[in-house]
Amino acid sequence: MDFLKNLMSSPTAPSPAEPTVVVVKPVHPYYPTEIEILNFVANDLTVPQLLATFATGCAVILGLTWFLASRFAPRLKKTDKLIAIWFCLCGFIHLFFEGYFAYNHTRMGGMQDIFGQLWKEYSLSDSRYLTSDPFVLCMETITAAFWGPLSFLMIYFIVASHPLRHPLQIIISLGQIYGDILYYATSMFDHYHKNLTYCRPEGYYFWGYYFLMNFFWIVIPGMLLVSSMSSIADAFRALNSIAKSVAGNGTVTSPKANGHASTPKKRAQK
Repeated sequence: MDFLKNLMSSPTAPSPAEPTVVVVKPVHPYYPTEIEILNFVANDLTVPQLLATFATGCAVILGLTWFLASRFAPRLKKTDKLIAIWFCLCGFIHLFFEGYFAYNHTRMGGMQDIFGQLWKEYSLSDSRYLTSDPFVLCMETITAAFWGPLSFLMIYFIVASHPLRHPLQIIISLGQIYGDILYYATSMFDHYHKNLTYCRPEGYYFWGYYFLMNFFWIVIPGMLLVSSMSSIADAFRALNSIAKSVAGNGTVTSPKANGHASTPKKRAQK
């Protein structure tokens, strides 16, 4: 009986412990928060320092280009000077800044030089730049390889009044617009159809970094595209007018004789 009493009065076995839920906080400030950024290191420069450095670099490029254009092409129209400094800025950004990303895309998370920290700051509005996203990588590589060098060639064409100036201006401007539209479209597609958001929720990252800093490459190339198409249309219109005038007069010019041009002669009447 004592054995049964002791057995009945013994404490029940403890129930198995419930699993502990561990909340893992992201080690980076980018969205989506679950993405993995290899070897991520936070920037050690402040946002004002980064923005001031970028703005100073752009100002130096623009000012130096204006000075050189005024020095070596004093007869160049003011509008053409402004277009030249635009393409100079495009050349530096496309070739060096975007080319930097294309070359270092697998290690962007740990880059601590000025370009690396600028890209990590911009990536708060689009984290695809830190994950080797296929579209962003291909788009930026094409931009650096083609639109960068061609932008510098455009400066020479403008200063020299080269006949290929407007065709090349159309090609570069159309390429910039096309790349920018695809950049916006792919991000918006993932946002609305896949529920993937690459931008932090603060409004200034979306409107200041993502939208405004890319919108320049739609507005200005669009204006240049229209301008070049209008110039080419005017040239062909004038050429057609001259051709019609010559055909209507029915005159031909005789070849030069003894170094002097002979007077035009009427074509024989049938």
